[in-house]
Amino acid sequence: MADLTREKCAACNRLSPRVTGDELASLKPQIPGWDIVEVAGVSRLVRVFKFSDFAQALSFTNRVGALAEEEGHHPALLTEWGKVTVSWWTHAIKGLHRNDLIMASRTGQLYQQGSQPQ
Repeated sequence: MADLTREKCAACNRLSPRVTGDELASLKPQIPGWDIVEVAGVSRLVRVFKFSDFAQALSFTNRVGALAEEEGHHPALLTEWGKVTVSWWTHAIKGLHRNDLIMASRTGQLYQQGSQPQ
């Protein structure tokens, strides 16, 4: 099985394939803590990351933003005191693409690399 954290995002358009149920089932173990949530009929990967204060949450938000810019794939980010909610989905296909799983995995990796509460 491919390591999602090592993959790069592929360019997407409205004809790009959504992740199948089988693909999602096989790759989901690589993104622990992420929930699949449906919003207005669109599946999204959502996770809440906890922090000790607003400054740490904001720092993490900025790191996720930099990663998103690097990959050209952007999440919805909600930064609050002590937490950041990250939502990944592919707007062009109104659902989940492999890119979303890649970015969820890489977001989790960012969190593990030092953005955790002290």
